[in-house]
Amino acid sequence: MLRKILLTVMLIAAVVMLTSCAKSEPAGKFTGAKGEVKIITLDPGHFHAALIQKVMFDQISPTVHVYGPDGPDVADHLNRIKGFNTRSENPTTWKEVTYTGDDFLEKMLAEKPGNAVVISGNNKKKTKYIKACVDAGLNVLADKPMCITPEDFDLLKEAFASAKKNGVFIYDIMTERSSITTILQKELSLDKGVFGNQQVGTVDDPAVISESVHHFFKYVAGNPIKRPKWYFDTTQQGEGIVDVTVHLTDLIMWAAFPDKIIDYTKDIEILEAERWPTLITLDQYKKVTHLDIDAFPDFLQGSVNADGVLECYGNGAITYKLNGIVAQAKVEWRYQAPAGTKDTHFALMRGSKCDLVIRQGKEQNFKPELYVEAATGQDAGELEAALKTAVEGLQSEWTGVAVVKEGDLLHVTVPDKYRIGHEAHFGQVTERFLQYLVDGKLPEWEVPNMTAKYYTTTTALQMAGK
Repeated sequence: MLRKILLTVMLIAAVVMLTSCAKSEPAGKFTGAKGEVKIITLDPGHFHAALIQKVMFDQISPTVHVYGPDGPDVADHLNRIKGFNTRSENPTTWKEVTYTGDDFLEKMLAEKPGNAVVISGNNKKKTKYIKACVDAGLNVLADKPMCITPEDFDLLKEAFASAKKNGVFIYDIMTERSSITTILQKELSLDKGVFGNQQVGTVDDPAVISESVHHFFKYVAGNPIKRPKWYFDTTQQGEGIVDVTVHLTDLIMWAAFPDKIIDYTKDIEILEAERWPTLITLDQYKKVTHLDIDAFPDFLQGSVNADGVLECYGNGAITYKLNGIVAQAKVEWRYQAPAGTKDTHFALMRGSKCDLVIRQGKEQNFKPELYVEAATGQDAGELEAALKTAVEGLQSEWTGVAVVKEGDLLHVTVPDKYRIGHEAHFGQVTERFLQYLVDGKLPEWEVPNMTAKYYTTTTALQMAGK
């Protein structure tokens, strides 16, 4: 009798345990429930950290924990969030819980008050932060670049391996994939009737080109930018060839070989790489950093030339083979754009039937515009007909996109409603990240291709002579 009672009790206990397990989600599982993603912001030193919180998402808890050193970087970050909370139109309701102290990283790893860490700041420290977070079982949403030296690239590979082992994600913030002209360029390159076949190109005439011009002084969210004092130190920020070129190499890979896994050990060969400085005066440095100083900080003195001008290596170009084609990425940093001008972007994809070209110069009022140019020997009339057919097929998703003939060019026009701006793209990246958390996986190609682009930039830095 006693044996039967014990067996019955054990059976009931087993049923209860199985039922309990069935109702509870495995650790780290995301369902899309309200407030289940709890953000930790780690050592915010770049305004991109705040842009993740420019809008709110139901899936993200309004309480955000911030860990960083005591100083202006954290204070500036909190002021940006305060600005979002107090704006007149669609104010946010973030509650920032802040810890500042020399042991901020250790404190964050010990407390772990969230499950997704946003990292946007000093790039010299970033790879170590990423590795520490995934080792602790935390997801990471990181601003580019995730590494700025060949040594850090090796550490980043270790971080990806650790993330896989611990069932968490590393995802970098590639806002440029959300630009409507970039999306349309990619879509049209997939239409054989319009684009034909991707050309191979040469070193002197690459098949795919992505270039951008940026400015140290600009306005962000309507206010003059304030950059950290270390921003011009390329040992901390990274040279241009390993910084903004991350976006460019990403776009080249994403557009030319969509959804294809790139193996950096055999699919990439760096052909040429170069770097050159932007000259920054002390007055210009003071204007951007908002510092009241009489000389450049000590950590920059080694980069100050005989004329007392800072040589900041923000410029770089990489020409490389990517899965058999020749591509080129180039970035330039200037101090300030002339009145009435802005940052610019140029992108070319060369097909057997046409070139797909994005221009963003004075003629385009500094808005990116997509043009289709017939390749040599191709019938312009046939190309126009094929393009109009292709654009008609895009109407279900991009209503209002049209084709306008301008001389020998075919201009793919875009309604203003799709031009939401760079800052709004951070929200779109965040939406993708949240969905990946729910899916429990990134796209199959994402991690190998992140690895490939950071191999490209850090190897190019070595070749350029740094």
